[in-house]
Amino acid sequence: MASFCGRTVNEIKQTIRERAHEAGFDAVGFASADADEANGRALAQFLKSGLHGDMAWMADTDGRRADPGKLMPDARSIIVLGANYTPAADATEILRRPDRGAISVYAQSARDYHDVLKRRLKLLGRWIGGEFGGDVKIFVDTAPVMEKPLAQRAGLGWQGKHSNLVSREFGSWLFLGEVFLSLEIAPDRPTADHCGSCDACRQACPTDALPEPYKLEATRCISYLTIEHRGDISPDLMANMGNHIYGCDDCLAACPWNKFAVPTNETAFFPRAELTAPRLADLAGLDDAAFRKVFAGSPIKRTGRDRFVRNVLVAMGNSADKALQSVAETLVGDPSPVVSGAARWARDRLRTLDG
Repeated sequence: MASFCGRTVNEIKQTIRERAHEAGFDAVGFASADADEANGRALAQFLKSGLHGDMAWMADTDGRRADPGKLMPDARSIIVLGANYTPAADATEILRRPDRGAISVYAQSARDYHDVLKRRLKLLGRWIGGEFGGDVKIFVDTAPVMEKPLAQRAGLGWQGKHSNLVSREFGSWLFLGEVFLSLEIAPDRPTADHCGSCDACRQACPTDALPEPYKLEATRCISYLTIEHRGDISPDLMANMGNHIYGCDDCLAACPWNKFAVPTNETAFFPRAELTAPRLADLAGLDDAAFRKVFAGSPIKRTGRDRFVRNVLVAMGNSADKALQSVAETLVGDPSPVVSGAARWARDRLRTLDG
């Protein structure tokens, strides 16, 4: 067996795994840095079909997304790391409270997970470089890395029919990050697909964004509509968005593999109380300054006040709460077209409750 620094490859892998767990990661796997042609073709077809909508950044990476070597030319191995963020409470309970806004579990946390993972990855990367030498680069999901296929190759889980990663240990609740290495370390065995005949995630989608297993139409996905989409939302989609105001966990929460997941013990991922069930009426009144203050340090901040209030108004229109009609009315004259348009839709929809 080959050795490096007096240690076998298996010993190095085990040492890195232990160090990664000490750094706060719950899942650790190794993959080669080779490009995967099948993933590249799938991405190209996705982009050609226009299913990425307003996410132009998916196509603006000069092919880097499908080829790790274009991000780090001397990369030979990739460590894929997962952090468990399983919620302690039922992620779908909020859907039964129509006067409140549903915020995706990952965005409720006390700290933005990007910052938490980046700090951990930097510590791990520095240690690896100092211990074994070679070049090291780290990435969180803001970089052009096809994380979920890499995670499957590294044995962390498989891409389920909802297109997200599913772990036998953590269900659908893993944050991902990567360390690219110039060291050549034997990859782990890829994880097989264990979805079987289950179709729970697709059936749970309110907007039919999963027309086929493993195929996501992002432009119909509530996460896309509430976070990435910049303009007006079509009425047929608004009517099916329920009270989701930032992201959506419906397909994730429906996965039966979640029964094996244990709630995270990482305090940075615990929800902020004010984001677990915020009142729609309160959120609708936020101006830009108040929005920035409320969501400082949160990924929600990047949507901006206008898109966020648009989402809140859509939820109001779906609430069947007549008392919210007057709130929507106050925003019909908002300077932002996306806000005023959603306000008119919500007001008119609530007016129909008069019978």
